Amino acid sequence: MINSISASELVKLIASGRSIDLIDVRTPVEYREVHVAIARNQPLDRLDPDAIQSARNGSANEPLYVVCRSGSRSHQACEKFLAAGVTNVVNVDGGTNACVVAGASVVRGKKAIPLNCQVQIITGLAILAGTAAAILSGNPYWLAAPLAMGAGLLYSGLTNTCAMGTALARMPWNQLPSESATSTPSVAASTPKACTGNATGCCN
Repeated sequence: MINSISASELVKLIASGRSIDLIDVRTPVEYREVHVAIARNQPLDRLDPDAIQSARNGSANEPLYVVCRSGSRSHQACEKFLAAGVTNVVNVDGGTNACVVAGASVVRGKKAIPLNCQVQIITGLAILAGTAAAILSGNPYWLAAPLAMGAGLLYSGLTNTCAMGTALARMPWNQLPSESATSTPSVAASTPKACTGNATGCCN
């Protein structure tokens, strides 16, 4: 069973002055756009639970809090930690979005397209293109793309996984090739204007 904490409870813990170890498992670009000030970036697609736990030194027995955009990817990260035998992980319900609403101090940088929105855009384009091609050409084989996308969304929803999201997370536009993910210019506590909703249930 994965332990969890609400965003408001996390904000209270941070305000209490306690030492909190918080990792953000979104892509570097998403992290750069807005993240809780004390969070460090450990992207889900290359998460190494053993290495992270070893690097925690004297705090290895303390809770490790995990956050993403709205709670789904951080839940997957917690499952990875548990599978590796690391049990003191805590998922932050509602993710970074909820932390901002709860009044957490956040660091803001350059805008980014959230991973779930990228998945929705590509899925939508593939469905529209395949359907339009089938109608205009009269060739039903073009419907293979919409059918594949529909099957993929169904599988993602049932398994809470997302192969497309995992692949997109590794794309160059979701990385920071020449700058640190933590080098962001401002600190604020306002709600981020980002794409909402999630067609796959896996990229939040």
